[in-house]
Amino acid sequence: MRATVKETREVAKGTLLVVFDVPGEPLAFEAGQYFWVTLLDPPYDDERGARRHFSVVTSPNEPGVLGFCTRLRDSAFKQSLAQLHIGDEVDVEVPKGTFVLPREAAELYVFVAGGIGITVFRSMLLDIAERKLPYRIALVYSNRDRESSPFLDELVELERRIPDLRVILTMTDDPTWTGESRRLDADVLRNLLGTEFDASRFLVAGPPGLVEAVTASLGAAGVAEKRIASDSFSGY
Repeated sequence: MRATVKETREVAKGTLLVVFDVPGEPLAFEAGQYFWVTLLDPPYDDERGARRHFSVVTSPNEPGVLGFCTRLRDSAFKQSLAQLHIGDEVDVEVPKGTFVLPREAAELYVFVAGGIGITVFRSMLLDIAERKLPYRIALVYSNRDRESSPFLDELVELERRIPDLRVILTMTDDPTWTGESRRLDADVLRNLLGTEFDASRFLVAGPPGLVEAVTASLGAAGVAEKRIASDSFSGY
């Protein structure tokens, strides 16, 4: 499908948000899914080509709109992304994937986000807020520092809009930060969640190293595999 760039902006240091208008049939997708983007005649190219997939960062309730958010790197694809302008065209594919907002709302869901992994949870939280869904969520969001942390102000607003959302921030390398600074693992999550840890279901998203470490530690702490879902963001 052909799509047109609607918005581009830096949402944190080195982090680009790109939003597309997709004309034609309404896009039906679930919060948490991903979609493929192909750049048309990009100014930079390499052996990886001009096609990548990204988790949808926008709401599934916004007709004809798809967006993603990514860390900018030195790859040809990312350099080409940085030069997109309003009105430029790309090709996109219908979102798909199984890392989605669970249908059962009765349990406590712990969203564990590392860095750019927040994008998939932003889509889920927008969906919950807009449809007033009765989910209980604890979002544990880890970054190096506030300057490189996307959507901090939005999360404050979402916490206000969603009655049973608790946002927990940890900054692992920010000398001005006075809050939580530990790197995430099962012991830290148990400490943050208290007695609710054992009854929680965990969704983990972020760089592969963080996702692998957190899911492994949850398993070692006795959390059943069926109570953990994960999604890795390679950043290529």
